[in-house]
Amino acid sequence: SMLLLFSSGWRNRQTAILVLEVNSSSGTHPLSCLQEAPGGDHQSQEIIWRKDGEEEEQRGNVYLVQLKKSLGGGNYSCHSREGSLLNYTLVLIQEKGIMGRILVRNDQEDYIKCSAQNYNGHFHCSWSWHPNRVSRVAFIKAWRVSNDGQCSVDKGVQRWTCPSGSTTFVCTVEQSGDRISCVDQGHCPYSEETQRISVSVYVVTQHFLLENYSKRFHLFDIVKPDKVSVSQVNSTMIQWSYPPSWSSPSSYFPLRFQVAQLRRGCSGCDDPCTRRVQTTETCHLKVWNKAKTVCVRATDALCNSQWSEWSHVRLRRHKKNKKVKHHPSRQAE
Repeated sequence: SMLLLFSSGWRNRQTAILVLEVNSSSGTHPLSCLQEAPGGDHQSQEIIWRKDGEEEEQRGNVYLVQLKKSLGGGNYSCHSREGSLLNYTLVLIQEKGIMGRILVRNDQEDYIKCSAQNYNGHFHCSWSWHPNRVSRVAFIKAWRVSNDGQCSVDKGVQRWTCPSGSTTFVCTVEQSGDRISCVDQGHCPYSEETQRISVSVYVVTQHFLLENYSKRFHLFDIVKPDKVSVSQVNSTMIQWSYPPSWSSPSSYFPLRFQVAQLRRGCSGCDDPCTRRVQTTETCHLKVWNKAKTVCVRATDALCNSQWSEWSHVRLRRHKKNKKVKHHPSRQAE
């Protein structure tokens, strides 16, 4: 089967990223250099083909890509007898029924993990590359209603723009290469989110082997607040505040907080020995007199979202002044 991932005009010529789905058997797929005109015969013309820059023996308007298992992908270009470029196609190979050779599953048995700091329409997705494969992002699609929209790409900054119904998604590959940042430009944080977001990330190896990994979610499924800011007021009181990145007003987007108090000997905020309490009403708490450290984290109070990372503050206790004993003999000196 064949999938045209991306097609656009380039110097008045047709260029495309062409995905060919193959199985273990061999076969061929035709590539056309010039569009056939009525009554025309481009096949007799001296059209030269190159694969990855190397000249091929095949000539003419139609080139047969040889598909043998996962081989056959590459950069195919056709040229006139004088050497000028006529057309260009990037052929990628997708093995039928095979997944998980390029990305590695995470702890939740997912290939892609997505999260959002708030409900403003921005979100991030990340993944882990297979350690034995040199890979990169080939294409990104994002949509809410239908994935039939044609995405445009700015290869210079690896940014894809995808119209979808009444909105547009813009996704950019971050410099690390294993994470994308996206925004739903038409999202309204105050309206009910009825349609789920779908994201497809197409990744490709240096041998033009392609795999497609997808994720579907509502923003409220993936929202994870940033860390809260915690401070000590005095020896018995702490206070904290909403993350600056969280959606406002807080009355419409309330957070629920969990406070863990660690006594001496507790190894961390998640240690069972901690004393815990949850609250949505206040952003301050009187601490336990045996607590040495206090941890605070937040989650959306209205849905079952992820908890933020823990913020912690080491308590400073005021030491009582010890009485100084006076020795008469030393006073006499």
